[in-house]
Amino acid sequence: MKYLSLLLIPLLCACGGATKNTTPAPAETKVEQTFTVDFSADSAYQFVVDQCNFGARIPNSAAHKACGDYLVRKFADYGLHVVEQKADLTAWDGTLLKARNIIASHNPEATKRILVCAHWDCRPWADNDPDKSNHRTPVMGANDGASGVAVMLELARQCSAINPSIGIDFICFDMEDYGVPYWEEQRAPIDGSDWCLGSRYWAQHPHVADYKAEFGVLLDMVGGKDALFCYEGYSLRYARSIVARVWGTAARLGYKNYFAQKDGSWATDDHVPVNELRAIPCIDIIPYVENNNSSFGATWHTVNDTPENISRDALKAVGQTMVEVLADVKP
Repeated sequence: MKYLSLLLIPLLCACGGATKNTTPAPAETKVEQTFTVDFSADSAYQFVVDQCNFGARIPNSAAHKACGDYLVRKFADYGLHVVEQKADLTAWDGTLLKARNIIASHNPEATKRILVCAHWDCRPWADNDPDKSNHRTPVMGANDGASGVAVMLELARQCSAINPSIGIDFICFDMEDYGVPYWEEQRAPIDGSDWCLGSRYWAQHPHVADYKAEFGVLLDMVGGKDALFCYEGYSLRYARSIVARVWGTAARLGYKNYFAQKDGSWATDDHVPVNELRAIPCIDIIPYVENNNSSFGATWHTVNDTPENISRDALKAVGQTMVEVLADVKP
């Protein structure tokens, strides 16, 4: 990721007199720590490390291919039906990218389906690093990519215990982070179409004809030590009720220190084509933090996006929230 819009949405609250256009802040409820399934932060953290051990998963690289093979194998090992969607996509600079979306489905025959997604590729350039000499160095992507995939892998590992009666599709989107680097800004399309190439392709060519899901959740940069997840603008525009559901679940579990009940930014991310091209209400769990270097967190598009800067506590907060959200879906 990605492109950040500096336009902030109006503050939303659950005060008396609120209209249907507001997102209610989750009600104050007693914190519940009885889990449907205990999401393992240690397991998720190891999945982050495993991905990073291949190196930076830059499109067309050996590390990219090896990690893709690993993801296919892991999802299959957990009993999911895996489909690989391969396509040749053209980047902003004319580079031909060998895209590989990986779709792993639990209970593929079920009619009611939930979509959980993240991107698995890495930024080829650390173009937000404070040290300009690093700007053409690939990003390891421990948080920006691997953390969301790691949460999905741990959810997949325990899928049958979470909610075996519904269908869950985990999608690892490729080519999300190949947008125009800062030193080429004059070549950036104004519509942000240089980003999210894999999800745009999938939204136009889904792995199942006429694919639909009840809702979707995108997990992007969910493991940072400075993680704070606020209401994201496109999520509110297209999937307001899902924002309320997820943030309400997090509050009930005692994770309000991670899921803040306040406005964040508008992020051009993989949930946008899911909403706009597939008409699936999809939200983005993405950080919005106060940081002089980036509102996406201190390690965003820097050489410091490495496993030692990943927080198990953040992975736990997001992963456990997702467990309970999925468990609560009625067949």
